[in-house]
Amino acid sequence: MRRDGYSLMEALVALFILAIATVGLTRATQSHVDGVRGLEQRVVAQWVAENRLVELNLEGTAVSPDVSTVRMMDRDWAVRVARRATDDPDLVAVDVAVGPAGTSQDMVRLSGFVDRLSGLAS
Repeated sequence: MRRDGYSLMEALVALFILAIATVGLTRATQSHVDGVRGLEQRVVAQWVAENRLVELNLEGTAVSPDVSTVRMMDRDWAVRVARRATDDPDLVAVDVAVGPAGTSQDMVRLSGFVDRLSGLAS
């Protein structure tokens, strides 16, 4: 008697192996998507921090609030600015921290210097 094809047990083992491989592939894909999403959020937070530092250079440090909320890329971002005096009386050291609005978590911190007289030039 000649038998062609697979037995039921062989087919079930093959399906089981495919199911395990599919679960592993799905988890790897989800991990990759989460990593890309986190990278996207950090990049947008970096843009918000850079924009705030530029605004501080244009407006001067006296007129800008220490805490504000900015909307970029359909998300609200909490922006916190800390100022420190420097040895040069015309420069202020500025630390800009950005994180998702509603949390105290900082995704990005950016440090720079602002000319104290920059907002008075116009």
